[in-house]
Amino acid sequence: MRDSDFIKRIFIAVAIGALAAAAWLLRDVIILAFGAVIVAMLLRLGAEPFVPWMPKYAALALSGLLIALILAGVAYLFGMHIGGQLQDVIQKADDAVKGIMERLQASDLGKRLVPEESGPGFSLSTLVTNVFSMSARFFEVLIVMLISGIYLAAQPETYRHGLIQLFPPRLHRHAERAVAEIGTALRLWLLSQLIQMVVIGVITTFAVWMIGLPSPLALGLIAGLAEFVPYIGPIVASFPAILVASTQGTEAMIWTVAAYLVIHQLEGNLIAPLIQRHMIMIPPALTLLGIVAVAHLFGNYAVVLAAPLVIAIFIAVKRLYIRDTLGEPTELPRDGK
Repeated sequence: MRDSDFIKRIFIAVAIGALAAAAWLLRDVIILAFGAVIVAMLLRLGAEPFVPWMPKYAALALSGLLIALILAGVAYLFGMHIGGQLQDVIQKADDAVKGIMERLQASDLGKRLVPEESGPGFSLSTLVTNVFSMSARFFEVLIVMLISGIYLAAQPETYRHGLIQLFPPRLHRHAERAVAEIGTALRLWLLSQLIQMVVIGVITTFAVWMIGLPSPLALGLIAGLAEFVPYIGPIVASFPAILVASTQGTEAMIWTVAAYLVIHQLEGNLIAPLIQRHMIMIPPALTLLGIVAVAHLFGNYAVVLAAPLVIAIFIAVKRLYIRDTLGEPTELPRDGK
């Protein structure tokens, strides 16, 4: 190997290491930028029905207005009705946890497992307080993400072209295809998740209302929002309902556990396959590991964006490595799936 080639490879290795270090230091910016992409896709998704009837920017503005009105309506409903129900859920869940702890401490085995000096232990109200008492920086980041998403939605071609230009000229065609396929996959995922959130929220509200649990709207809202985080979210959403049911008696708790199990079976075997039939299906283990990895790299708050980020990486690997580098046939969104 000539000295010039050796030095060139050293510079390439140093550049790759520097890029990796910069990505690590800027990981918060990276996840913020990805959140802005999701916001932009949501705006464009809402604008699609209006594009044939009005200019693009007017359709985007109408989409943003409709989304803002929906959020305002949810906030009003939450404040006027669901807010009180949610407080009732939290209080009953706390009472259930305290009752369980007291019963454990009353037995010999429980005293060994949960000493009295350990205090009350888990408190849902404390957890909710910690979740919602976030610093002003979180809201600043949220505002930046929303504004960035608006700019991305207004001029997507500019940013897409700039991203493709980061690749060597010989890879521009491959990069363009990868970006288009990632966009298609994310759009399909976002649309399916929104539909699934509404369906699961409505079914859960009806189920807990039929069982007779208090605050069915709050429990349905929790279940619907939790659907945005696959696999983990629905499991977490069932805990408040089970805790509330435990305060109503053993029969109510059994019916609640059975209802959530049936809902999750319907979701996994009927609702999700029907809604997501045009998506690229990602193995569940890969999605779960991706969620854990995203939480470890970017922080727990980034779990909300873990699923779309895993999808984007999955499609990029399939296009740029499996198909374009190895030449292996593989399924991609633009193949009609």
